[in-house]
Amino acid sequence: MSENRTLIVYATHGGTTEDYAKAIASVLTNEFKMQVELINLRIDHNPNFKPYRNIIIGTGIQKFRIYKEGVEFLEKTDFEDRKVVIFLSALMPRDHIIEKYIDKILQKNTKLKPIAVEVLGGRMKVLGRTVTDKTDIEKSKEWTRKIAEQLQASWV
Repeated sequence: MSENRTLIVYATHGGTTEDYAKAIASVLTNEFKMQVELINLRIDHNPNFKPYRNIIIGTGIQKFRIYKEGVEFLEKTDFEDRKVVIFLSALMPRDHIIEKYIDKILQKNTKLKPIAVEVLGGRMKVLGRTVTDKTDIEKSKEWTRKIAEQLQASWV
């Protein structure tokens, strides 16, 4: 397991979570020289995370439900001693999201101990047209810079 290898897995339906995942990967790769791989959980439901020291999981929320692929990965995976970070894209307030979704996941997977959790603004589409857009790619990049320091903290 390489210390600077990071896996970003994400579940997206409308593309917002994927946009964030790519922005996060860009910061980690370009600014922190980390090796990053992106995997869409809708395509690969059971990615091999063994070679990675850091795992970042992103998922969205639609119709007041967290995407199934993200929930299943978070609830059923034993991340062992890896550093885990979680982000969600949603339109609801951060505290509400953490209480309603993340806390429940942590109750089901008691071995999951994320070093950071963040809620990033989401986007709502109706019939293919964006009706609400609170995405903030710059905020995701700023947050990534903070978590990168935590991910690198134990490097020798």
